[in-house]
Amino acid sequence: MPDARFLVVFDADSTLLRNEVIELIADEAGRGPEVAAATEAAMRGEVDFATSLRSRVAELRGVPLSAFDRVRARVEPTPGAAELVVAIHARGGRAAVVSGGFHEILDVIAPPLGIDEWRANRLAVDGGVLSGLVDGEIVDAAGKAAALREWAAASGVPLSRTIAVGDGANDLRMMAVAGLGVAFNAKPAVRRQADLVVGPVDLRELIPLLP
Repeated sequence: MPDARFLVVFDADSTLLRNEVIELIADEAGRGPEVAAATEAAMRGEVDFATSLRSRVAELRGVPLSAFDRVRARVEPTPGAAELVVAIHARGGRAAVVSGGFHEILDVIAPPLGIDEWRANRLAVDGGVLSGLVDGEIVDAAGKAAALREWAAASGVPLSRTIAVGDGANDLRMMAVAGLGVAFNAKPAVRRQADLVVGPVDLRELIPLLP
């Protein structure tokens, strides 16, 4: 990985993306409202993220892989996402995403946005349908902080020149590790603990923050 002047690490759902992707997948199983309520509780920090994710993924059991084309078609980047990534690169920075969501979505969505690195959870599949399990280690709050540290080291960027952008309680640890933790479209607990709060849901608002 080449050296960079700085590093910006985004959460995906409700930050870089307007949607909570797990809710879109749950719609395919007819369980959207139940999963949405559980996601909201997790993002507020009321329940352990990994435990919550496992229970929500269990609700996705039986969704066929063919449904992912419909889900991806519904995913919308947050306004200003592409412009912000262009600005990051123009200033010699790198843009990365670490998500409690899923590679099945980010592997398709991230490249057109110009994202340099991304990491997320994977959904286990059995016979062409979701098994209701997470495949491998869950990307939780600790995993997000670890990814930021790893990418910064690989890019030759000191932590003081990193920016973490997130909305939910599971973003707080990476925001604390970063040189600047930005609450974007965020829950109250995150807004209270962030270094900076961005109100408008437009990622172009972050361009003046870039080194």
